[in-house]
Amino acid sequence: MALGSAINRLITERGWEAPAAVGGVMGRWPQIVGEDVAKHCVPEKYDEDEHVLTVRCDSTAWATNLRLLAPTLVARLNEDLGHGRVRMIKVQGPGAPTRRYGPLRAPGSTGPGDTYG
Repeated sequence: MALGSAINRLITERGWEAPAAVGGVMGRWPQIVGEDVAKHCVPEKYDEDEHVLTVRCDSTAWATNLRLLAPTLVARLNEDLGHGRVRMIKVQGPGAPTRRYGPLRAPGSTGPGDTYG
């Protein structure tokens, strides 16, 4: 049996068609959304139960832009994956910077926003 046939049979037997298809889409993300969007917005995960694709953008401006494009992208993804595979795109902006805890940190202080304590 050829390797490709064996892999396809394994995917079918295990019920991995949807995760494999979504993984293929994540690999082809720049071709689906375009090079400009792909530079700033990256798919992070796919929730198979809820049919939600989570995408992280590197700025709030790109997150807003992607939210406006989301209905078009959902339609395009469903053409590629099959109807109903992606119900919604959850767009997230850039992550907040991590707080640094160092030797000079005062105990009990809540951080940079603590001006009345």
